[in-house]
Amino acid sequence: MRCSHPRWIGTLACAASVIFAAQTHAQTAPPQLGFAEYLRAVEAGNLDMQSQQQNVVSARAGVSIAGVRPDPLMNFGVVSRELRAANRPNASTPLTAGLALTIETAGKRGARIRTAESNVRLSQAAMDAAHDQLMLDAGAAFVEACRSREVLARKQMSLRALREVVRANQIRFEAGDIGQLELRQSRVEAERFAADVSSAMADAIGARIGLALPLGQPFEVVYGDAALVCEFAAPSQGAEADGEITQAMLDQRRDVRAAEAAVDNARDATELARANRWVDPVVNVGVTNTPRISPVVDGGGNVTNSPTLQRSLALGLTVTVPIPFSRLQHGEQTQAEAALTQAQLQLTSVLLKAQADVRATQARYRAVADNERHYREQVQQDAERVLEGARISYRKGASSLLELLNAQRTADEIALDHLQAQADLANASLRLQLNAGMRPAL
Repeated sequence: MRCSHPRWIGTLACAASVIFAAQTHAQTAPPQLGFAEYLRAVEAGNLDMQSQQQNVVSARAGVSIAGVRPDPLMNFGVVSRELRAANRPNASTPLTAGLALTIETAGKRGARIRTAESNVRLSQAAMDAAHDQLMLDAGAAFVEACRSREVLARKQMSLRALREVVRANQIRFEAGDIGQLELRQSRVEAERFAADVSSAMADAIGARIGLALPLGQPFEVVYGDAALVCEFAAPSQGAEADGEITQAMLDQRRDVRAAEAAVDNARDATELARANRWVDPVVNVGVTNTPRISPVVDGGGNVTNSPTLQRSLALGLTVTVPIPFSRLQHGEQTQAEAALTQAQLQLTSVLLKAQADVRATQARYRAVADNERHYREQVQQDAERVLEGARISYRKGASSLLELLNAQRTADEIALDHLQAQADLANASLRLQLNAGMRPAL
């Protein structure tokens, strides 16, 4: 901005005018929302990802649970109590107290911990795979919102051009240069384009509302009337389908990692099922206290029972081993082995699908990149030149309204096809970046 004030007010006036212009621009220009900022908001607010994070929290708590050893058992009681009164003088009431401890065999505790730890890795891998899918969904929603906005802008521009033709035809009709039929035809075409604009506006509004699905809350609540920044720049790398690049992409894919984690978890669960087939003995250590039997003297001074001089304090040890009749069936182990086989088959299937998807994504990226470049460098420009020539020719009376309308339709179709090619390229770029283990950017 240039300032041309007199010397005595130059500095202050120039500064004030610059500040006023900046404030006016800030008040009138809507805020801008880029793709990177939108992705950060999606990651922070998406409800499905928050739910997946709770699965990881629960799985980590499972590691602590798996390490818990069996609780020891304390027992107190009366060993025996004589019920017949005639025998009570010769019977004491022994009391016992003991501690029972279950001894886990076959490394059950270690197997439980390994299974719980692999379940944490499985939950984390599943969350990462869900995160990649969320990035794809969010990227597709953002791209569609941009495409539908540009489609609306193109159709509005065509509608304005056709209404200019109608106004010009009205003047030419009043001057007697054209007939009423041609004027009405131009009006009909303008109204038809107006209906297309209304439909495109509804699509644009729906696509903008669709941004709320990955976001986890209404878009307007978070960003208001923010304008999307839709200047996409496709990455320059990753279009080749060499074996090393394909294998590197497979190693980075989250769905492959999730399938591998599922196999590890199923294998650990199988080892745990085998360890659980071993019985756990219970060791019981107890102390029995038998009070002394006091003498009972009759009227003649004779002892009528069998007294003991001292109380008895005895230490006892027992080992209880379950008889494993329940181990005659192999249901738990069979189920675990079947789950392991299923996980291994699923991993093979995921690898095949991932390899095909990586190659197809690379091929599609090359195809849509060539297609978009062809539209941008040649077809789009030629169609616009043809349309501009048709408009000039029609204004000069050298061509018919039908020729102008055909040129308009052709230019619009090519422009919309170019917008779709840009959207396809952006989506292919997102998928390619995720396959390469990169954070998606547009």
